[in-house]
Amino acid sequence: MAQTPMHPASFPSLPRAAFGLAALALLGACATAPAPSGITDPLEANNRQIHAFNRSIDRAILRPAGNAYYENTPGPIAQGVSNFAQNLDAPSDVVNSLLQGRPQFALQNTLRFALNTTVGIGGLFDPATAIGLQGKRTDFGETLHVWGAGEGNYVEVPFLGPSTERDLMGRVVDLGLNPLRYALPDPERNIPTAASVLSSVGDRGRYSETIDSVLYDSADSYAQARLLYLQNRRFQLGQTSGEAADEAFVDPYEDIYGE
Repeated sequence: MAQTPMHPASFPSLPRAAFGLAALALLGACATAPAPSGITDPLEANNRQIHAFNRSIDRAILRPAGNAYYENTPGPIAQGVSNFAQNLDAPSDVVNSLLQGRPQFALQNTLRFALNTTVGIGGLFDPATAIGLQGKRTDFGETLHVWGAGEGNYVEVPFLGPSTERDLMGRVVDLGLNPLRYALPDPERNIPTAASVLSSVGDRGRYSETIDSVLYDSADSYAQARLLYLQNRRFQLGQTSGEAADEAFVDPYEDIYGE
């Protein structure tokens, strides 16, 4: 049965633009982008320069900061910071789930946010997972995918690392899509960003061996990072099953060894 859409005035904390996006979601709900194959990287020369810059920043700042944070922060505190950052992202997950036409995920994320914010003391703890209430992490890049937008060219972004043109646009939109940014007063509205940065520093330390193997132990760290990002992203979007999985694989060292 068709449902009557709710008027934007019912949600004063959300930006009005979100409702315009929701209307587009209804039009594009059945236009999911086809599975990509191979790698489209016409900006490789410029991307490699940015990759070298990002590696220098990682070597000088992120890796030592991440390792220091991970080695000197007690596990429960580090986990609490990670939980807190993820919980602050939950409202954005709710909005994107609605824009994707996936109300079941929007409901799950809403319930998780409510439970973890109250019982979980602002999200420091994760009782939702403990009782089996799983959420669905998502972003506006996935929303664009659901609407039928292709991934576009591969790009490496200063300070942010691997991405695609579609996902880079999604990151920009996500900055303003979280309702908490409009519900919280200054300077509290900057808390989600600060928590996300601190959580990312912790992740850099937690996965240090894996990240180091890609950035510093690979024959071509740029090609390896590019391949891993695209394969993981396409897997997240359900684009790497069956023949699509075989077509998506590209040997990162093909250009080096000429094989």
